[in-house]
Amino acid sequence: MGADDDCVVVPNGNACSRVEDEYIRRHHHHQVQDNQCSSSLVKHVKAPLHLVSLSSFKLGEICQVWSLVRRFDQPQKYKPFVSRCIVQGDLGIGSLREVNVKSGLPATTSTERLEQLDDEEHIIAMRIVGGDHRLKNYSSTVSVHPEVIDGRPGTMVIESFVVDVPEGNTKDETCYFIEALIKCNLKSLAEVSERLAVQDQTEPIDRI
Repeated sequence: MGADDDCVVVPNGNACSRVEDEYIRRHHHHQVQDNQCSSSLVKHVKAPLHLVSLSSFKLGEICQVWSLVRRFDQPQKYKPFVSRCIVQGDLGIGSLREVNVKSGLPATTSTERLEQLDDEEHIIAMRIVGGDHRLKNYSSTVSVHPEVIDGRPGTMVIESFVVDVPEGNTKDETCYFIEALIKCNLKSLAEVSERLAVQDQTEPIDRI
């Protein structure tokens, strides 16, 4: 799949493959209350998770998906609805960021707390703690996993969330809205990563 492909929505953790199911079970378990909804989305990106050493390119020009996802201080690098981000803290667990949202969405700011950042397992999690929006008790987790796509290094990105259902809305309406935002973010992540990955210059992985 490439940047033009839609994400796979995995409601309630019912993954469509054994690999996805295992990753979701291991890293994306949310305690969902009766007044909440939850879902997971899977995106396959034609760009490597880790840096690829290429003699003909500078390392700074070679993109790794995780290097974009892990930047709690720069979500605007791939999230199209974020215009600015100001961080309080040293980017360790508990650090806060205030995100300014572009016009067109029912919000202008969101205050978010870094809950987890694991550079070994490639997992980042955050929780919304304030802002002028209706996303109460919103938590999300993103995990990044290496895979092979068309014989080349690729990356599986899984993002899950749990959130209160706002008064006057249904669970389906709430999930649909948030899933649409996440799809846009993951599509943009794929486009940025694939553009910077210089895939045509990487060596195909030998198939066994």
